[in-house]
Amino acid sequence: MTHWLPDLKAGTGPLYVRIADAAETAIKTGALADGAKLPPHRDLAYDLKVTIGTITRAYALLRERGLVSGEVGRGTYVQGGRRDASPAGDPLTSAYGGTRALVPPSGKLRFDTTAAVDVGQAEIIGRVMMEIATEHPSEISSYTRTISPDWAEAGRRWLAQGGWAPDPETVLPQLGVHAGVNAVMAAVTGPGDRLVCEHLTYSQVARSATLMGRRIVLADMDEQGVLPEDFERVCAREHPKAAFIMTSGQNPTTSCLPLSRRKDIIDIARRHNVWLIEDYLYGGMIADGIPTLAELAPDRTFILNGLSKSVAAGVRGAWVACPPHMAQRVRLTQKLVSGGLPFLLAELSARLVLSGAAEEIRDRVLTELAEREAAARRLLAGQEFRSHPRLPFLWLKLQEPWLSGTFKQAALDQNVLIDDEDEFKAARTDRVFHHVRIGFSEGRDRQISLGGLETIGRILHQAPSGEGAVI
Repeated sequence: MTHWLPDLKAGTGPLYVRIADAAETAIKTGALADGAKLPPHRDLAYDLKVTIGTITRAYALLRERGLVSGEVGRGTYVQGGRRDASPAGDPLTSAYGGTRALVPPSGKLRFDTTAAVDVGQAEIIGRVMMEIATEHPSEISSYTRTISPDWAEAGRRWLAQGGWAPDPETVLPQLGVHAGVNAVMAAVTGPGDRLVCEHLTYSQVARSATLMGRRIVLADMDEQGVLPEDFERVCAREHPKAAFIMTSGQNPTTSCLPLSRRKDIIDIARRHNVWLIEDYLYGGMIADGIPTLAELAPDRTFILNGLSKSVAAGVRGAWVACPPHMAQRVRLTQKLVSGGLPFLLAELSARLVLSGAAEEIRDRVLTELAEREAAARRLLAGQEFRSHPRLPFLWLKLQEPWLSGTFKQAALDQNVLIDDEDEFKAARTDRVFHHVRIGFSEGRDRQISLGGLETIGRILHQAPSGEGAVI
């Protein structure tokens, strides 16, 4: 075993990233030779005065970078040959990449994705694309300069909930919900402005905001969603310009914000002049009947929904409904942030919705999700988790002594990719939830997905195997 102790004074970011970066530098410069055994997790944690979980995540990150390998009971070893000396890690990747590998390892079951289940939609989509190419060859070969009324009407229908639907004049097609949120942020905030997020959320939005120079502030949450009293505190102290909230089918917790809280959030936002950005991508799948923020406060809310989770992620069509007089601003920022909207994407998304094909595909996807969610309940009986028959993921609570990062690594050792809780933390926080998110929409073969759930169940009944279990 090599005696190696990293210097953590250099670098920025979380401790586990700095440890991994220091190890990468040592490997590339030859300070850690090929085949060298890294210190056991417990020993290095003691020497650095950090938790074993921090070392666990650092070693896991090194494996994702292809720098080390190991087996249970043997430890962690440098692999891959000496590399030319270079700066330790890319700071941009380290700061904004999250806890997923930028390029997922091959041969793994992808329980870290929630894309729409493959129910054969490619045939329908292919047929519609052929129709568009035949009917609109000149539009396909040119740039999109106008928005068809059909595109707005399709968005109006897809965003509609219950008896409410937005004014089509306020609806704009987008390059996916994430890109739409970026366009909205660019429209209503500037560099240095603050964006409120829940402690756990679709954190890639928060990373995008930080990359654009916005600052993230966190509002506390419980099992029902964001807490209005803490949202009030954040608004009073931090003076944010906007808040990003997933009101129904919250990712990753599955929570649905009660109507009373929605009204409280709106009242607080009005008093403090805060724009509301409502991500309804999963909410549209649940269709829980609770009025959206956009229905209750159309003057203050941007609501977004799209096709990626319920129809086809490869199409990535989406729409945003804006407050009155804000659509033109968002149309401009969408073009500046993303480069513009492809005609084929907008026309395909609209035709899928207006023809009824999108709804047909969504019904098939939701039926398959219900079957998989029911199977998850059987296979994980006795475990504590939150799920919904119309959602493609569950939020699993880990029992002692599992940590989120160590459980993620244990699943990876069994060729299953899942997400630890840190993937969903919008900013640095002291809160620890001891949960992982498990998606189960990958692949057309339900039996493969069920096999992955069985693997998760087996791991849950095992104890973490100490230092050798990390890699």
